[in-house]
This record gives sequence, C-alpha cells and structure tokens, in this order.
Amino acid sequence: MWNCRRRSTEGAPLPKLYGRARVGGQIIWATDIEEDIVTTTEAVGGGKGTSSGDKTRLTQYNYYANFAVALAEGVVTRVGRIWADEQELDLARTTFRLHTGTETQAVDSLIAAREGASNAPAYRGVAYVVFEHFALADYGNRVPQLSFEVYRSVSDADNDVRGIVLIPGSGEFVYATEPVHQTFDDGVSQSENVHQLLGATDWQVALDQMESALPNAKSASLIVSWFGTDLRAGECEIKPGVETRHKTTAPLTWSVAGTTRDTAYLISTRDGNAAYGGTPSDQTVVAAIQDMKARGLNVTLTPFILMDVAADNTLANPYGGASQPVYPWRGRMTCHPAPGQSGTPDKTATAASQIAAFVGAAAASDFSLSGAAVNYSGPSEWSYRRMVLHQAFLAKAAGGVEAFVIGSELRGLTWVRSASGTYPFVAALVALAADVKSILGPGTKVLYAADWSEYFGHQPGDGSSDVYFHLDPLWSSPNIDAIGTDVYWPLADWRDGRDHLDAIAGAPSIYDLGYLRSNVHGGEGFDWYYASEADRDAQARTPITDGGGKPWIFRYKDILSWWSNRHFNRPGGASRAERRRRGCRNRNRSGSWRSAAPRSIRAPTSRTSSSIRRARSRRIRIIRAAFATISCRRAMARRCAMHSTGRSQDISRISIRSRR
Repeated sequence: MWNCRRRSTEGAPLPKLYGRARVGGQIIWATDIEEDIVTTTEAVGGGKGTSSGDKTRLTQYNYYANFAVALAEGVVTRVGRIWADEQELDLARTTFRLHTGTETQAVDSLIAAREGASNAPAYRGVAYVVFEHFALADYGNRVPQLSFEVYRSVSDADNDVRGIVLIPGSGEFVYATEPVHQTFDDGVSQSENVHQLLGATDWQVALDQMESALPNAKSASLIVSWFGTDLRAGECEIKPGVETRHKTTAPLTWSVAGTTRDTAYLISTRDGNAAYGGTPSDQTVVAAIQDMKARGLNVTLTPFILMDVAADNTLANPYGGASQPVYPWRGRMTCHPAPGQSGTPDKTATAASQIAAFVGAAAASDFSLSGAAVNYSGPSEWSYRRMVLHQAFLAKAAGGVEAFVIGSELRGLTWVRSASGTYPFVAALVALAADVKSILGPGTKVLYAADWSEYFGHQPGDGSSDVYFHLDPLWSSPNIDAIGTDVYWPLADWRDGRDHLDAIAGAPSIYDLGYLRSNVHGGEGFDWYYASEADRDAQARTPITDGGGKPWIFRYKDILSWWSNRHFNRPGGASRAERRRRGCRNRNRSGSWRSAAPRSIRAPTSRTSSSIRRARSRRIRIIRAAFATISCRRAMARRCAMHSTGRSQDISRISIRSRR
C-alpha cells in the first residue's frame, strides 16, 4: 500500500499560469490511507456437500485517500477537467474543493479538522485542490498520477462582462437541471443532457463555469426557440418542434404548449439529422429559470424564432423565385410579395391581413397555469402571439423574470405597411407588450430587440423618399421599459494589401485599436455608405447627408444623435414640423441596450480569412470602446426621442450588456 506523501517532490517549483494549461501539481498535504472494511453475509444454496442453512461471510477492504495538490502560484480562475492515470475523472462523483490562490483564502475545512484550526496552513498565494475520501480501488489502491486543466483569466474583460446570453435555444432537454436519458428499443440507453464528466448535467456545468469565468455577469438571457415554417407572413406558422418522433426518455418526457412528441411539429432533416435541436421542453424552461434565480442571476426570457425552411422546399419566395432560401434569417419574414416586388400588397389592407394572420388572435385570457404547466383554450392557431404569451406564462410559473423580450430582429415584418406611414406589426407589438406586462406584472421589464438596421427608422427605398421613425410608437409605449438593439455593424473596411482607402488614409492595420475605435462613431454607416455591391468592390463611397443638416436620420451608427434629437417623420421626404411633439414626461424609467460586439470586416470576399478570425477574437476588448458614446449618462436621462403621433417617448437610463 502506498502512502500518498510519497507523491510529492521536495523543492519542486510551482508554475505561474496564463490562459489555460494542463499541469501535474504537487501533493502538499495528506492523511494516512483510510481503510474501510465491509463484511456481508450471504446464504449458500443447498448444493452437494452443503446444507440449505449454510452462510458465507464476505469481507471487502476499500481504501481512500485525503490529500491536497498544489497547482500553481497565484490566483487561478477555475479547474476544468481532471485526469487520473490519463483517464478523465467523473467529477460529479468526486468530492473535491478548489482554493483559487488568493492572499486571503481560508483554511480548508478538512485540513483544519485533521490538523487543528491553529495548526492548519491556508497556503495563501497558492492555488490548490483538496480531495476528500478519494476512492483508490480503480488505481491499484494507490494515489493515481493526476493532471489538471487549469484556467487563469489574462484580461480584465472577463470582469467587465455584466450579462450573457444562454444558447443554443434549441435542444429538447438542453436546459434540464436533472439528468435525462434516452432508451432505445434494444434496452441500450444514452444521455440526453450529460456529455461531460465535470458535473451532474451540461446545464449545471455551463452555469458553474460561467459564474467562475465571468464573476460580474449577473444577468442572463435564456433563449427558447419555436420554429417558423414560411417567409410569407400570411402562411407562416410558429410551432414548437421535436427532432424525431421515435424517442423514449426518462425521467422527463417532452411536452411544449400541450403538444407531445407524437403531435408536435417535426423539424426538417439535413444530412440525415434534424436541422435543429428541438424546442426545449416546458418543464426544463421553468426549472432553468428557477435555477438561475437561485444562483442570484437576473433572468431575461427571450422567445426566439428559427426558420425551418429546408433545401428541397417549393415555397413561393416573397422576394422572387420558385423557392425560399434555406434556413433563412427570421428578419426576412414579410408580406407576399415583399415590398418593392411586383404585385406587393405593401401599403394596402391585404398587407394588414397577412400580418394579422401571422400575429394571431390568442389572448392572455386564453392561458392559465396548473402548477408549472401552461394550459391553452384559445383559437386553434400556431401564431406569434401564442408563442410569446405561452412563454410569458412559463416565466410566471417559474416565479417571474427580471425582463422579457417580446421579439427580436423582425425587421421584415416591422417594415410592412398597411397604408403610407401605418405599420401593423409595430401596432401588434405594442399590444403584445401590454399583454405580457399584464401577465408578469410591473416589476418585469419588457422590451423588443430590434436589428441594428431597424431600430432607428424606415427608409423604404421605393422612390417615395419616405422617412418614418416607425418603431417610435413601440419605444414610447408605457409597457416598454427599454430600447433593445442587436448591434453587428462594421468596424472596418479593410482589404488585402495596402492599396485601399483605409491604408492610404494612414491606418496601420486591421488590428490597430485606434483605427477600430475611429469606426465606432465614423466610417461606414456614419460618414458614408455603399450604394451597391459594385461600389463596395470599388470602394466608391457615397457621403451620408439628408440635405437639411440632419444626416443622423440616415446614420445607423449615430445612436447618440438619434437619442438626443426630436423625431419628425418625412412623408415624401418633407418634414412635417407642424407635428412637433410635447416634451418628455421625464419619468425615471430604467432601460437597457441589448447589444452585441460590432463586427469587424476585412473584405466582402474574405469572410473566412485568418485575419478576420484574429480580428474577431478581439471583439470583447472592442466592446468598451464601441459603446463609449452610448454609455449610461445622467444627462441623457432627461432626453427623449419622440414620434409623429404627438406622444412622447420616455426612456431615462441606458445600461450596456454584452450579448455574444
């Protein structure tokens, strides 16, 4: 039998880690090997030479070790995988504690119990792991050779992140807080939501790692996806979907909005597999929200649409063509034909009818709760309202959420008009916000997350010269608590070589932070734009101007001016000053920008280049600079943007959260 003290080396150096490394460590403390003797008695059957009353005593000897392993000098962030004799340990079945190496860390409880509180060292300034009652049977009753995957943050950016988004948003049991397994016809089973040896479930491990790596991230947006079936608003249904009809799971079975695996929408396949993971089962969404709240996180629930339009579809394309694009962006949903296409119903009552079919007639009163289950008794429809209101009731079943997103990036729908200057889907969002607020109460912040090309207004480009701040009725709604925007705008227009405009202007490289910062409040989308793809290829830049001294109206990057100035619609390109708005009511409403790191583009034809990948790796460091001009300011709390109906927008504070 081995004494684990023999695994240490006197005077061995401790590494100082940066980033991620696999280290062996040194044992710095241990007890004697513990012996556990288990004796059992078994009856012996009446075979030849024995009587039926004979018994056999079995004695089993089990050995366990208690020890501490020093990993590194100084502070580490967390430990990932651990290997014993080159085999990964199942940490869900292993009792261990990590001391991260601070100068104030307390004495480990086991060491204090064995050595006495006054004699136990805290090993301050040393990151170490304590194993308690570690079973040795699988390693020949000796302490195995251990190695550790150790992480240490090398950037302050990890401490700057205040909020995260939990994805994938699809997967039947990805959000389950308890292990779920699938059983096949031959009796073989496999796990649905345990694909690692670090913890009980993938969900648990993900949140544990997030809390360790991003200690100040106290807000989390939970994405829950249903599936859109068509880009044509009048034909599109929004349904919860499953990956396969043939799956038996336990202890949880899949169910969403009253549908079971047998009756739910079946997701299309690609290369023989489901194109997406299924909609997260209702009970797992409730459990995930409750778990996040128990961890002290502020939860935002975000209903999400994934477009399930497969490659072999024959659906009429609202933008022209015999079929719709494969698995398109939800922002492409629109009326049919789309605005600008021949025969479009845009600006007619037919457009309003198509939008109404998509939105649906499900009412808040059609839903009720039975414990954590949501019941529905409304119209037989799979509509947008049914999805959003169903998820609002899931949030209510979980005890409420901090915030609720009624939609995201539905640009093609918000741009549809039933008459000049009339946007029926925006009106539907206003009504939906009121319903969600009535379900979840005034303590829940309600918002819509607009696309960055959508939030600031609608300029249809149909020759009318119209300019409408079409979302202002939504932004100014008393039931909307924040303006949300998903931001992916360009921070560079870099090309290969040095013979291009940005290099000629003196920018040293695409990696230069000064160059990237200059394109936050400048460059494409602020100073100029490309009128066509041919212009982009030739770098033929057209200055942004409105001819009246207010170019910010067309600058999607100029959030500050959009926020600070009054909004006047321009039917036919002419401002109607007689519709001047009243001033802000200056209520102290809290708001938040739901933001993503702006994209950095090297060249339109070099999207997969290594230079782009390296540039994108810097996004987290760019976020602070990118949003310097829209940070939370008391002065801006007294500003508002106003819309053409004479009602004032009232959003008083902006905070910024990193979305991806």
